Amino acid sequence: MDDVERMYRHLVRTIRSTSPQLLTQPFQVADLYATILPYRLHRRDLGLETNQDYEMAMLELLSGARGYLVVEPRMREVLGNSLKSSNPDPQLIREFASSRVSLAPETLREVDPGALPPAASATAPTAPTGVPAANADTAAFRAAATGAAATAPAAAPATATRSSPTSPSAPSTATRRPSKPITIASAGQTCPHCKGELPVGRPITFCPHCGQDLTVQHCPACGSELEHGWKFCVTCGRAVASG
Repeated sequence: MDDVERMYRHLVRTIRSTSPQLLTQPFQVADLYATILPYRLHRRDLGLETNQDYEMAMLELLSGARGYLVVEPRMREVLGNSLKSSNPDPQLIREFASSRVSLAPETLREVDPGALPPAASATAPTAPTGVPAANADTAAFRAAATGAAATAPAAAPATATRSSPTSPSAPSTATRRPSKPITIASAGQTCPHCKGELPVGRPITFCPHCGQDLTVQHCPACGSELEHGWKFCVTCGRAVASG
């Protein structure tokens, strides 16, 4: 079992135990690496020594190349091309922070037969017969999203708010440190997660485009959370880029 397969199997276990609704519902890429399976909390279970190893495994997982996830066609193309290059760039996954992915039902049923309810298993989305290969990913992704809506519990809200305690997007208020807003001094600065342009001259904590916390960064060596402007990691001492 290699790093990518180990990451996928641990992802299935984690979702099944903490957010079972995501077994059949799409979720954002940013939620996957920041909330559902962050390196700093799962590195031991993932068996990955460094944050670089984690990001490379995440890059391949999100490329959809192994059929573990149903991904958007453009993300499959961009991440797949990066993996084929001599110098793959895992930071590309941040460009798709707001994109949505879902667990591929066929693979999920093979890895964990009991993960899907009978109705979801019986109606697992597949590309319609005769769909051109170029459109197969789009058809599968839309089918997964449609199937998720059909199998979602009736009492569940249509969309989860960021402040909802059961939302996978919402950081835990019990363990989250108080955020210190930052001020964008000059025009043209962009969010490191979604590349959206940030408002100038006002204190902000979260990106207005993707909702990611702009006041923290992560150590490139161990993945520890660092405050904006820190030059060294407080956990391993690694130098980091200034915020």
